[in-house]
Amino acid sequence: MPRFLTLPDVAEILNVNVPQVRALVRSGELKGVQIGGRGMWRVEDVQLEAYIKRAYEETEKRISAGADVEG
Repeated sequence: MPRFLTLPDVAEILNVNVPQVRALVRSGELKGVQIGGRGMWRVEDVQLEAYIKRAYEETEKRISAGADVEG
């Protein structure tokens, strides 16, 4: 996997759409950087892995607290 991923790359990995990834980056929930004169967003692979790890941890907490799991 390359060190820096485009938003479409991240969307494919997470199986979501690009606007959802863009919203995660803009909110700061998923750390990204703007690179180049046109301000193209990139997400470093370690930041994506950290986001996924946090998502698993938050899911475990919700399940432990009795939250329902939906498909």
